[in-house]
Amino acid sequence: MRHPEEVHVVVVGSTNFDLVVKADRLPQEGETMLVKNLQFFPGGKGANQAVGVARMGARTSFIGAVGNDVLGGFLMQGLQSSGIDTAWVKRDSERATGCAYIMVFPNGNNCIAVDPAANHALPPDDIENARELIERADALMTVLEIPMDVVEAALRLGRKAGKLTVLDAGPPRHCPPEVLKLADIVSPNETELAYLTGEEISGRVSAQEAAKKLLGDGVKTVVLKLGSDGSMLVTPRGSRHFRAYKVVPVDPTAAGDAFTSAITVQLAMGASLDEAIRFANLAGALATTKLGAQPSLPSRAEVESFAAEAVQRN
Repeated sequence: MRHPEEVHVVVVGSTNFDLVVKADRLPQEGETMLVKNLQFFPGGKGANQAVGVARMGARTSFIGAVGNDVLGGFLMQGLQSSGIDTAWVKRDSERATGCAYIMVFPNGNNCIAVDPAANHALPPDDIENARELIERADALMTVLEIPMDVVEAALRLGRKAGKLTVLDAGPPRHCPPEVLKLADIVSPNETELAYLTGEEISGRVSAQEAAKKLLGDGVKTVVLKLGSDGSMLVTPRGSRHFRAYKVVPVDPTAAGDAFTSAITVQLAMGASLDEAIRFANLAGALATTKLGAQPSLPSRAEVESFAAEAVQRN
């Protein structure tokens, strides 16, 4: 296998300013409810995955858009401090920086409302302008938190250049089959899978059947994120379940981003799908043990240490 520092990943996606509070429950319509422990974090599915890739040790370039405001400057500084190439991040003067409003509940689950704002200022032309960057990279990742024509342009260019293409199919949103099949790997969680297929998901069996529907639409490989139930690989050759690693969850925000970042870097290094998924399960589990999106993304050293502990426990 290659060393992680020999791998270059281009991430095309969103970046948001996250406002996180702890709440006992969701408020009802018309209710004013007190919450506590307001904290601010850099977030956004694309930026989270760029940071996740960088912490896995790979060289990382990010293509996205933020507002020409103080929040945009804060997010840019965060990316740069992680060693990420931000030369392709657009500063838009017409829209504010994207923001996410996150409630974390006592059981460790959360709910999120997102205003994409400047993330929707990213045009397909910016992908074409980065053609040489993508052609020099090893892998391209993207998400559904940006305009669909940008997702398609990124995956199409990555596919044409012969790169590993990975689509983290979040947030929950319909995505046309002609776009999905441009990705070598499509990785949704259960809610996202329901949106992609129109099927009701309630457990492994229904998730597996829905994933097979994506295969029928031309997707080659589906890697399902099942939260505390681990993950599942579904291909035309069959399916395999991968168990979760037990942790005490604090905040699941960005756990899926940690998973997708890890699997992409491992595959670009030359790992098998099974090896990459097991490693990604470790990264995703670790990400749930800290509050906030990017602060929770683990380093390669942390994942490897956690893996050694898991072996000893078993």
